[in-house]
This record gives sequence, C-alpha cells and structure tokens, in this order.
Amino acid sequence: MHGLEKSKGNQHYFKVEKLVFATNNLHKLQEVRAILDGKVNIRSLSEIGCFDEIPETADTLEGNALMKAKYVYDRFQLDCFADDTGLEIEALGGEPGVFSARYAGLEQDSYKNRMKVLRLMKQQTNRKARFRTVIALILQGEEYFFEGKISGVIALEPRGEGGFGYDSIFVPDGYEKTFAELSAEQKNQISHRAIAVKKFADFILSKEH
Repeated sequence: MHGLEKSKGNQHYFKVEKLVFATNNLHKLQEVRAILDGKVNIRSLSEIGCFDEIPETADTLEGNALMKAKYVYDRFQLDCFADDTGLEIEALGGEPGVFSARYAGLEQDSYKNRMKVLRLMKQQTNRKARFRTVIALILQGEEYFFEGKISGVIALEPRGEGGFGYDSIFVPDGYEKTFAELSAEQKNQISHRAIAVKKFADFILSKEH
C-alpha cells in the first residue's frame, strides 16, 4: 500500500488507500476492519503472498510491533502496520506481558495460557490487570506508534464463548461480563485494541486533509 501524495494549493497530503496489516490472525483482522469501517483497504499477510513466520523476539510490545511492520516493509515495500498486545497482571509483576501469546509454551495455545494464568492467580486476592495494545505503523518510511489500554480484573474462571486469547478471563472495569461475554460490537467500542486502532485511524484519515 503506498500512500499517494497529492497537492492541494501549497499543501501536501497523503491519501492512504491501502495498508498491510502484518497478521494472519482472522480475529484481529476482523476487529480492525470493523473499527475502520471500510475507510481504508486493509490487506492481510496472506493477501500479499507473505506466509513467513515473522520473528517476535523483542522484549517490549513496541519492539515486537515494529519488528513485524519492518519485516513486511523491508521485503515488500508496502506501507504496513502491526500490533502486539499483552495482558499485564499486577499480582504477577506485569506478566504475562510481552509473552502473552506464548505464556504456557511456544505452541501459543490460548487454552493453556488461560489455565496457567488462573492457576497462578488461584490464591491471589489482588486480581487487577490491564490489556495493552501497541500499533507500529510504517508510512512513507516514517515510523509511528499508537497505544491503547484498558483496566479490569481477572475472573475466577473462564466465562463466555466469544472473543479469543484471554478474553474469557478478563472483566473490564465498569462491566460484570468478560470480554468473551460481550458482543463483538460492545468489545470493539471499549477494548485496548479498539482504543489503539481509533488513534491509528484518526491519524491515517487526517492524512487526507
């Protein structure tokens, strides 16, 4: 996706028509497309013919997100964004954090990840946690970052059939339901990813003026 530079009087601006989202995670892709509501054509890795296992070896969410975006940008010369998300639990010293996807092992098994968290939290009275998403965007060779976070608590047991990852054990502040019990529309109004994507979308759409 190359943003197209256009001139308007003495001003220059970019109309961003296409962006690669450095993921093949269908859940993430659907969430971001729903939040952007068709304003930008979002393409997945598979849609540009990228089937590589992109490394995520940084020790921060920001580092992982940028690593993924740069991998695509360097190889395909397409404007690209990537995200990384972590569940940060106060009683566990901020874990699983950057290791959220592989907390219970390299196979990235969401069920095992949730069970590990619940096991470690079994005797904890402090169940405060937050989800944090960082988006790294490479646009016309420039790097930008957008962050979204939402606080809540870890449920005593999984609840709900929706969502993915840790959604069924995370209850956002102000709600009694887990993310997995909320509708996709409700979650997309308040989630950490929604907050980051809205900041990202506002930035992208401002390039048209």
